[in-house]
Amino acid sequence: MNRYPLWKYILILAAVLLGLLYTAPNYFVDSPALQVTTSKATVKVNSDTVRTVTEALRRDGLPPEAVSLEGSGDTSAVRARFASTDAQFKAKLALERDLNRDQTDPDYIVTVGLAKNTPFWMQKLGAQAMNLGLDLRGGVHFLLQVNAKEILDSRVKGIQSSARTLLRDQKVRHAGIDRVGDRVEIRFRDAETRAKARSVLANANPDLAFAETADGTDLKLVASLKPDALQKAVDEGVKQNISTLGKRINELGTTEPVIQQQGRDRIVVQLPGVQDVAHAKDIIGRTATLEYRITDDSITPGTELSAAIPLNSELFTQGRDVPVVVSKDAVVTGKSIISATPGFDENQRPAVNIELNAEGGRAMRAMTRERTGKRMATLLKEKGKYTVLQVATIQGEFGANFRTTGMRTPQEAAELALLLRAGALSAPMEFIEERVVGPQLGAENIAKGLHSTVWGFVAIAIFMIIYYQLFGFFSVVALACNLLFLLSILSMLQVTLTLPGIAAIALALGMAIDANVLINERIREELRAGNTPQAAIAAGFSHAWATILDSNVTTLIVGLALLVFGSGAVRGFAVVHCLGILTSMFSAVFLSRGVVNLWYGRKKKLGKIAIGTVWEPGITAAGAKSAAKK
Repeated sequence: MNRYPLWKYILILAAVLLGLLYTAPNYFVDSPALQVTTSKATVKVNSDTVRTVTEALRRDGLPPEAVSLEGSGDTSAVRARFASTDAQFKAKLALERDLNRDQTDPDYIVTVGLAKNTPFWMQKLGAQAMNLGLDLRGGVHFLLQVNAKEILDSRVKGIQSSARTLLRDQKVRHAGIDRVGDRVEIRFRDAETRAKARSVLANANPDLAFAETADGTDLKLVASLKPDALQKAVDEGVKQNISTLGKRINELGTTEPVIQQQGRDRIVVQLPGVQDVAHAKDIIGRTATLEYRITDDSITPGTELSAAIPLNSELFTQGRDVPVVVSKDAVVTGKSIISATPGFDENQRPAVNIELNAEGGRAMRAMTRERTGKRMATLLKEKGKYTVLQVATIQGEFGANFRTTGMRTPQEAAELALLLRAGALSAPMEFIEERVVGPQLGAENIAKGLHSTVWGFVAIAIFMIIYYQLFGFFSVVALACNLLFLLSILSMLQVTLTLPGIAAIALALGMAIDANVLINERIREELRAGNTPQAAIAAGFSHAWATILDSNVTTLIVGLALLVFGSGAVRGFAVVHCLGILTSMFSAVFLSRGVVNLWYGRKKKLGKIAIGTVWEPGITAAGAKSAAKK
């Protein structure tokens, strides 16, 4: 009646062993570490770099605990581990001095961080320590605000450019297209042409609202962005910025970042474990908008720009190959770039190989077909200011795949490729909040969370053993296994654990023991009803299961709602909460009964069970104890 087949015990044993394996990496404390990388195409990080780093540190009297080569190819990095943060920061200064011949143009980048000490054989099996959030590990927190005005400005520029192209392709003659504030005004000589232009533009762009006015002899068609279209543009811009920030941060080797939207136009960036705040801010601050524009052929390069700049052109004086006058209309923006890799051309000159999406490829092919032998500028827009990255000569017609040259060094090619590969931002962003959580505060939070969980577990264990005796001990074993399963799943899924997550673990302990209380009380009811101990155990587990399932499913529904509609710390709580419900159902019912069956199931004639006092109405405590022993 109360016996498990062998395969169930094997399943329980396997689950416990896997839980131990995947929980074990969390007991290895992270070490202060330095990561040595390079952004230069001509400088490679390999085993020779490992020897160079080791020798430099020993020469400066800062021997590391370990130095290893991680990654492969362009993502290779040297990781040096140290015993203390003091040695870590001293080593950073020493390596930056010893590895780089020119401090203004460094060959190697030395980044401060933490390294996990999980044994290699565990890593091969996929066992990794769970990620710790900002409040536990320390790091930096940034709150950035997307400039919605710049998004509107970009959209209006696009409307102006596309209107000119559409009317030209449809052979609709106009008397000029001007931008006035957030509107585009198109002048016509007659009402019939204006009506035709309105029809063409409305069919091509349903997000536009039109108004017809007159100015003397000219008839005007005023196009503006609809309010709901502007809101949609802002939402899409924020999402694109989040995607781009993720690519840039990942490109530069920052691990476990949290990048998410907050409110309508704000983005939260959290970089746990990052101790070099200036470097982290530099990573975020390198966000920019990229544009490809054609140069104005009416202005001769190298001449004095004393004449008036044409109406649809702009003069730029910052960057390379300046001054230069280019069209206000962008041919292709950074959002059309799929990939960009540094390399060399057939003459071994630094170059960047670029691939565009289908839309960008069509626009580039149409432009280069007409402008072979002429020049095209690559512009970087950052904080509202433009910098000319490059002015290149178009060698021939090309589309989605092409190569750009003209960089003076491979370093310039690598940096340009990084900017292009990471994509473009829809609008610049400003830092409106900056917060640093020190490693010491994170360690204090971990200690407090650990103590609260441990002492909560101890208090529950003492109560259960006193009140339910041996069945209370069985419940504590199941509760310990539940905690083991939960931690191992969090580690396997690489969930980022935060303080709300620790609160969810403590809550999971209470919910798990609640199921065991229901089972134990149900067994007591069966004993009071006169059933034999074996029958009471079987009926107790069977009848309590429906109640346990109902209570856990309703709680799981609430947890899923928090997961779907919540954000930030709420989502972190919800993830651990939902996983805790699933593990508690397995441990409280399946594993707990397995332990009970292993202890009592082998006894054919069971006279009594140690489940505490079986209270019956109308009898004393002493009588109840004697009744439980019969």
